[in-house]
Amino acid sequence: MSNLNILYEDNHIIVVIKPFNVLTQGDSSKDTDMISIIKKYIKKKYKKTGNVYLGLVHRLDRPASGIMVFAKTSKAASRLSEMIRKNQFHKKYLAIVHGKTNNNDRLVDYISKDNNTHSSYIDTKNGKESILEYKTLVYNSEEDLSLIDINLITGRHHQIRLQMSNNKHPLYGDQRYGIQDKKQLALFAYQLEFIHPVKKETMTFKYLPDEIGVWKILKEVKEKL
Repeated sequence: MSNLNILYEDNHIIVVIKPFNVLTQGDSSKDTDMISIIKKYIKKKYKKTGNVYLGLVHRLDRPASGIMVFAKTSKAASRLSEMIRKNQFHKKYLAIVHGKTNNNDRLVDYISKDNNTHSSYIDTKNGKESILEYKTLVYNSEEDLSLIDINLITGRHHQIRLQMSNNKHPLYGDQRYGIQDKKQLALFAYQLEFIHPVKKETMTFKYLPDEIGVWKILKEVKEKL
């Protein structure tokens, strides 16, 4: 809780960085999750004696990291969820993928989710339309890795990971859809833009991952972001 990285907070919302390998919401594993961490923070900071409300309006895969917004009131949660349904909630990601990607590309696939395995798969007959656009920032020929900037148009389960894998460029460290090499998934939600649910102002947040490990590739291009 002491390491909670807060980018913004008011009476209605809180914007934080979810670390790699931390659950968004608790599950049967009983591992640490963001909902519990933030609730404890709010309870302590504001000396709340009863239950703390915290609305979950979007998710990040456990192995991924990046910017998330949580609602501190049910009204804020409802309005943010409505923005997502109306595609007024914009997310951009950085990903490191295997191979040399196109300079720019737009991927359109149809995706379904298998609730038994918690995986998604390409389903051209019954899947939901899934769209992302990306541009390549840099290619490292020695490692055969590309750093790409992704504009997520739709928000399907495991969409980025599945679409890039289906496009022959699986994400670095993706144990589910890529190479099972036990490396850390290289996926980071670095920009989030939405309209404040009460103030009606456009809120834009940007945060880049630390330039360590495979993310050292960022040093070459961070001024472009």
